[in-house]
Amino acid sequence: METSASIEIAKHTLLSCGLILAIGTLTGLLAQKIRIPDVAVFLVVGMGIGPEALGLIDIKADSALNQIILLFGASYILFDGGASLRFNVLKQVWITIVVIATVGVIITATITGLAAHFILGAPLIVALLLGATLASTDPATLVPIFRQVRIRDRVAQTVMSESAFNDAMGAIVTFGVLAVAMGTGEFSLASSLFDLLKQSAVGIVAGITLGYLAALLIAHERLAFLAEYAPVVTLVAVIGAYFAADGLQASGFMAVFVFGIVLGNKESFGFAMEAGESRKLDEYVATTAFIMRLFIFMLVGAQVDFSLMGRYLWGGVAVVTVLMLVARPVTVFACALPDRRARWSFREMLFMCWTRETGVIPGALAGLLLGMKAPGAQMIASVTFIAILMTILIQAPTTEWLGRRLGVMQDGQG
Repeated sequence: METSASIEIAKHTLLSCGLILAIGTLTGLLAQKIRIPDVAVFLVVGMGIGPEALGLIDIKADSALNQIILLFGASYILFDGGASLRFNVLKQVWITIVVIATVGVIITATITGLAAHFILGAPLIVALLLGATLASTDPATLVPIFRQVRIRDRVAQTVMSESAFNDAMGAIVTFGVLAVAMGTGEFSLASSLFDLLKQSAVGIVAGITLGYLAALLIAHERLAFLAEYAPVVTLVAVIGAYFAADGLQASGFMAVFVFGIVLGNKESFGFAMEAGESRKLDEYVATTAFIMRLFIFMLVGAQVDFSLMGRYLWGGVAVVTVLMLVARPVTVFACALPDRRARWSFREMLFMCWTRETGVIPGALAGLLLGMKAPGAQMIASVTFIAILMTILIQAPTTEWLGRRLGVMQDGQG
């Protein structure tokens, strides 16, 4: 009887995955035809096939399958994004990236929290908890958008790097505020800064180590005995980088992003793959990243709880509007304007103000707060759902249009 039940669960899971792949492939083709980043279309279609609408897909947010897809999918998308960055560009903009991924998170959380306090009438500490949950941007959303919309390198790489590095800061601020809200501890600035530095350092070291090792095995002139297995090496290394950092209480996402940067810049370390093997690896990474974002965003859409979202709909819309139109611009100008090395133009900063999609990372934080029965968790989850829908459905489809209007597309794309 148990075997039979296990087989039925396996069949249901396989059917669900098959449906997501089939529907997602057609959805990706549609997104390409109408020239909209596919994550936005995946989200809408996911809502349509989820249990709240057609009921074709019903994979619970707390299921092991969903968690595996989120963890590995977000990690692989981050690796793909890191591999597209170049050292020569990062040298110009690293100060902005560091400031906006740390101080910027606090600015965003504070402004959004104060807005929630006055608009929703939530206690200040609960409102700040909501602000902290929404403060980090989402790499699983932003990386694919900049893969599809050809924005000027330094702008795209700054926004992608910020989204990869600020998840650790967002989590630290969220749980720091949560400790005060639940009365389990006092917020310590020194302790939080030490924790952030430790997470960052360990994540970066893990990423550099595995990135260099992977480059050695697939691209070294004499030692590259795994060159023809390069796609498998990237899979193993992505998983290894995540768990190496996570096991040391650091940011696994930061580790896989840095791993991608090192592998993507392997020529800087004197490594070079044969043209055929390099092309095969690029095609494999592009296809795998497409499948991962297809699964992630269709599942996120299918898991949107409309009844929960409806409880705080209009207040939530108002708070997210403040997040998009006030908190983000203040954050960008406060963090990027003083960076004399990067010399950001007004148009570049204006574009960065519009690219702060909320997605998997804030959604995961909201889910954790619900599971912990944190104060105001229902309200926080509701507004987080609203933020995910508003930012992805409004900002993602208008990214290319705004890039052209502001003249920040890559040369020949404007």
